[in-house]
Amino acid sequence: MGACPGRGRAGASTPARRAAFSRVPRPECGSRLAALADSGVLRSGAAAMAGQAFRKFLPLFDRVLVERSAAETVTKGGIMLPEKSQGKVLQATVVAVGSGSKGKDFYNWPDESFDEMDSTLAVQQYIQQNIRADCSNIDKILEPPEGQDEGVWKYEHLRQFCLELNGLAVKLQSECHPDTCTQMTATEQWIFLCAAHKTPKECPAIDYTRHTLDGAACLLNSNKYFPSRVSIKESSVAKLGSVCRRIYRIFSHAYFHHRQIFDEYENETFLCHRFTKFVMKYNLMSKDNLIVPILEEEVQNSVSGESEA
Repeated sequence: MGACPGRGRAGASTPARRAAFSRVPRPECGSRLAALADSGVLRSGAAAMAGQAFRKFLPLFDRVLVERSAAETVTKGGIMLPEKSQGKVLQATVVAVGSGSKGKDFYNWPDESFDEMDSTLAVQQYIQQNIRADCSNIDKILEPPEGQDEGVWKYEHLRQFCLELNGLAVKLQSECHPDTCTQMTATEQWIFLCAAHKTPKECPAIDYTRHTLDGAACLLNSNKYFPSRVSIKESSVAKLGSVCRRIYRIFSHAYFHHRQIFDEYENETFLCHRFTKFVMKYNLMSKDNLIVPILEEEVQNSVSGESEA
């Protein structure tokens, strides 16, 4: 193997390297950090943390980083977004302090109207924003903005379903094992064959789940069928129905064989409720294939609510 330029064998230093670093001033890191702490650049224990981090750098990098911190901004540590005017830092916004942001604060930014979302990912952004606002408000989540292309709307929702189904798949791994769930089944009447093989065949349920989500991801990210997130050909939209039928089997297996996991995830996300309403709204699946009794439960709940009233 060839040596890197300017370096000898591993662990050895070359004369050129020693000469280059001998010209770099090497004052003690601790004294510089102490001065920065006194000036307000590093506060709330950040000086000690920074000291440990800076000692891992070579002297040149250490000097540059410390000088940059002192020259650019005053903060209490974390990830900084400096705001500059004519080359001078006016202030800096700290977006993560210490070890980082908490999960509950991760999406802590103001909602935007769909008209304000001007990127090619606006539809995905809008759908995810509505889900974060209230995942139980399914009618709101499935209601497209005025003038939105229906094909793109269905496509982006299906991408989102696949994304969230990965969360259910992870939870299923705790008890859905190849030696216990040897087939992808729902009720006794339904055994599903895995289409990921050259010839469709039976597959353990957890493998079927992985193969199906992988296959859906490959199709939905295909440049051949879906080269754009703004407009989609009708021939490509026609492929969404088969994806819906396959990924729905993950719901049905979880419901009939891992009910506790299904209920816990459904109570958190309302994912199967949303998916069922989605495929019914856009006629992507036959009602006879919707074997998880979501619709029946909703009818019963509405009837009982009316009788109590």
